[in-house]
Amino acid sequence: MTDRITANLPARDLAETAAFYGKLGFSVTFRDAGWMILTRGPLELEFFPYPELNPAESSFSACVRVADVDRLHADWSTAALPQNGIPRLTPPRDEAFGFRMSALVDPNGSLLRCLTALG
Repeated sequence: MTDRITANLPARDLAETAAFYGKLGFSVTFRDAGWMILTRGPLELEFFPYPELNPAESSFSACVRVADVDRLHADWSTAALPQNGIPRLTPPRDEAFGFRMSALVDPNGSLLRCLTALG
């Protein structure tokens, strides 16, 4: 096993969260009443139940570093998410901090900053 750190994010409903991420190409690799792990190739997200979470007030987030954020955005665009509100997917753009970034906000209000280094 390779050393790694994975994001642990809240889910108001594990089944609804799995269905949302399923539209983005993730598969459930583990699930019980208190935990769920989703994978999409080398990407892995872990979720814990948080039924009382208010998505509009969530401050949960993770950075997803990928080789090609434009490709990831194109893949995820097939889910036809809006660019505003919750959930949402924003188009990639170059940022002053040296990365090209697209942002995904899931139905739980968690922000995934999807990043590719510029240059």
